[in-house]
Formats: sequence, structure tokens, C-alpha cells
Amino acid sequence: MATNQLLPLLLLALVAGSHAGSIAVYWGQNGNEGTLADTCSSGLYAYVILAFLTTFGNGQTPVLNLAGHCDPNAGTCTSLSSDIQSCQSQGVIVLLSLGGGSGSYSLSSADDAQNVANYLWDNFLGGSSSSRPLGDAVLDGVDFDIEATNGDFFDDLAKDLAQFSSQGKKVYLTAAPQCPYPDAHLNTALQTGIFDYVWIQFYNNPPCQYSSGSIDNLTGAWSTWISSVTATNFFLGLPASTDAAGSGYIPPDVLTSQVLPAIKGTAKYGGIMLWNRFYDEQNNYSTTVKDSV
Repeated sequence: MATNQLLPLLLLALVAGSHAGSIAVYWGQNGNEGTLADTCSSGLYAYVILAFLTTFGNGQTPVLNLAGHCDPNAGTCTSLSSDIQSCQSQGVIVLLSLGGGSGSYSLSSADDAQNVANYLWDNFLGGSSSSRPLGDAVLDGVDFDIEATNGDFFDDLAKDLAQFSSQGKKVYLTAAPQCPYPDAHLNTALQTGIFDYVWIQFYNNPPCQYSSGSIDNLTGAWSTWISSVTATNFFLGLPASTDAAGSGYIPPDVLTSQVLPAIKGTAKYGGIMLWNRFYDEQNNYSTTVKDSV
């Protein structure tokens, strides 16, 4: 076979062995990260996750915390409605994240989970309420960034939210577990097998993250996750700069030359998730790695 005939076959083999990925980013926890509309119009992200609903469950009045962007108590977060709709018109999926590293959240029963699901549906998704914090925009789904509680009844919450997909628009379910498997707070929910995207946090977790030039702990944990949990796609969760996390930062050249080639061949590879938009903008991480993801 002539060389010029062989090249297309080699290219086909390379394409078949890897999957083009997307970038997800958290937005909302730094007032200096720019607007939500600008985040989406950057063209860098397929998913933007609004962080966070920090208080919910156990009879508590839910609290939305978007740092310096707006004040839900004063009703100023409704101005984000047009930004959300602008993002969606560009094909960006916009999600609300529950929990975070600090907050007051837990579920006390299956009924409590149903109440929270109903609240989320009426106030952020396809339902209706006179007090929608983000206005009339209908978010695409809910992200579980549960870093506290023992995880009880979060499986019920996931199933309750999934039920709303039958009312028209699909409700996406995503989760951000820590890379040690199984996750201490999300395992019960993830075992439902109904999550669309799982962005695993490969940072602030030395036993399973990139460190000292070695990708072995990371790739081992990646393999465990994709073989143990049922989800549509898995994403490599990373800090967008050295300042974004205590440990686990992967320099862009290492990500593109070592890490991604080791995991992109897995069937359910979805891309990368970054914490967060502020650090990404400071460090130009997405811009640097996008073509390789």
C-alpha cells in the first residue's frame, strides 16, 4: 500500500481511539470573573455551572450564594435571566450546583428530598413560583457538589429530579465527587446510575491526583471510576490555576501531552471540568488546552 493511502487509515485509527471532549466550568463564586453572558460567549465552554445553592434541606429556607455577582435577598439575581437565556441560545448547558465546600445542607428523609426537588423545579427549572431567584429563565439541570453530610437521601433527590424530565424539557443531572472512590458523600446518589455527567475532582486529593510528574495515581483512579459508576460521560475535574486549589494543578503542557492521551481513549470520556471561571480567565487555561480536549 502506498504511503499516501496509508495516512488516511492511520488518521482514522487515531480518531477512533479518542473522543473529542468539552469543557465545563463553575461560575458564581468570584465577583471579578466577569458576567455569565461573557463566560458563555467566550466560546470555551459547553457547560456552565452556577455555584452554589449553599443552604437547603432539613426544613431550612434555601439560600443561593453567587458571591459578589448579585443579592438574591434583594432580588437582583433575576437580572441573570437574560444571561442564562443568551448562554442557552449559544448551545451552552447551564446548571445550578447544590452544596459546595461550605454551607448548610442535608436531607433528613425521602419526603425532605421530594420537597427540595419540588423547590428546585418551581424556582429554577420548568415549574413556576412568584419568587424565582434567577427570574424566568429555565435552567437545564442540577449539579450535585455535595461535600458534607453522609449522603443520605441524595439518591432520592436525584430520582425525584429525574422524574421532572417527563414534563417536557430534559433535566440534566451532574455530580462533582472527589477522586477517591467511593465518594464519601455522593456514592449513594451515583449508584442510581441516572447521572448524565460526572466531573470528578482530581485536586486537593493527593492519593488520586497528578503529583510530582506522575500521572499513575490519576489514571488508576479514572479507571476505577469509569468501571464502577454508570453515567453518560465522565470529566476530568481540575483547578484552572495553581491558586485555584491547594494541590493537583496540572500544567497545560502536561495535560495535553501526558494526561489526556492516557484517558481520552476511554469510551465515556467527556472532557474536562475547571474550577473556576475566575482562575481560568487569569491563567488562560481553557484557551491553552481547548484544542486538545
